[in-house]
Amino acid sequence: MKTHPILDPLTMAGVKMGLERMRSFLASVGDPQDQYPVILVAGTNGKGSVCRMLGAMLAAQGYRVGVTTSPHLQQINERILVSSGPGPAEPISDAALDAVLVRIRDARDRWAGTVEGLQGEPMPLTWFEFSIAAAFQHFADERVDIAVVEVGMGGRLDATNVVKPLLTAVVTVGLDHTDHLGPDHASIAAEKAGIIKHGVPVVIGPLPRSALAVVRAQARSKEAPIYEWGEQVVGWGTSATGSEGPADVHVRTTRTERAGLVLGLNGDHQIVNAAVACQLIDLLPERLRVSEEAIRAGLVRVEHRGRLEWLAPDLLVDGAHNPDGANTLAQYLASMPRDRRRTLILGGGSDKDIRSVAVALAPQVDRVLTTAGSHPKARSPWEVARELEGLHVPVHPAGMLAEALAAARNGRDLVIVAGSLYLIGDVRDHVEVE
Repeated sequence: MKTHPILDPLTMAGVKMGLERMRSFLASVGDPQDQYPVILVAGTNGKGSVCRMLGAMLAAQGYRVGVTTSPHLQQINERILVSSGPGPAEPISDAALDAVLVRIRDARDRWAGTVEGLQGEPMPLTWFEFSIAAAFQHFADERVDIAVVEVGMGGRLDATNVVKPLLTAVVTVGLDHTDHLGPDHASIAAEKAGIIKHGVPVVIGPLPRSALAVVRAQARSKEAPIYEWGEQVVGWGTSATGSEGPADVHVRTTRTERAGLVLGLNGDHQIVNAAVACQLIDLLPERLRVSEEAIRAGLVRVEHRGRLEWLAPDLLVDGAHNPDGANTLAQYLASMPRDRRRTLILGGGSDKDIRSVAVALAPQVDRVLTTAGSHPKARSPWEVARELEGLHVPVHPAGMLAEALAAARNGRDLVIVAGSLYLIGDVRDHVEVE
């Protein structure tokens, strides 16, 4: 389901940070988020991959797992997933989505009519709050054994932070959403560290020094056990399709060292994500233990569309939309033979630093075609091209996405599309994907 009439009007509500509305509303429907254990994962980049890895490993063990991630690429169903077997979790069906959205809408209307200050308020919950409430309710209805929840933006005031997590993680901290989270790594880290709860273990990925200091301080103030990249959590090897040699990933956690892992996701940066995910798995209580066989099987089977994803031999898409994500994509491209011209199709939203993305990718491409997807916040191809003046590789506005793809895919070039996950969703709509 691409859109839904219940959700569509809520886009006008914009972003409203804070937890009071969610806590009050969820309490009115019986706090469904408290009916199953939760792993809560924050980070600028990588948190979605960690969530998908966790879901795949837990499902391979036979648990019924709920996973909620954002944003979606093509259908809103992608935000609410439940495993039905050992394979990756499946998106909620259209019928089930419609049913849970109607249920949440009716409950919201009853609740808003009784809460002081909300009577007559046309949008007492934002789009994101409403969708997260629907995910929590669906997981309760499906009686999941455990849920894996990806934080939306930041953490401290994000709608997902109403859960009482069994475990938490802060995977990365980079410069993104600076208008809401703050201008530097330390400010953003403080927001993401807001998910850390008293006495609840937290796994920390490789963070900039200033961000790490903030997250450590928050964990210590909450007496939360810390499992930190480079100390308790380590990973090395190669997993990228573009790298020379076979995939061979090693991960060491506080429980064991695992050698010869094979990851279903491309890019050596996924080694960090796999290490964080494995440490989280190893911290689960005995009742939720995952075997070594299931860990390996889940890491092989994991899927996360739009992240270093090959849609065709000549078409690579990646949702890189901030400097760290662009550097990761650039590293992946650098690991590949440069045996054909490379064309970058680039587009992004008005709230993104598209020039920083382009600067990171420019050394790995031969030309840039600017474009625009269907998202309301998408900048025009001409506006993006103006922002990229002086990039040191040719930049041409190529029109809307269909025109840009037609111009770039000439049978000779390697075409890379980046700048926005919503843009990647549009590419998948345009290109037939098996």
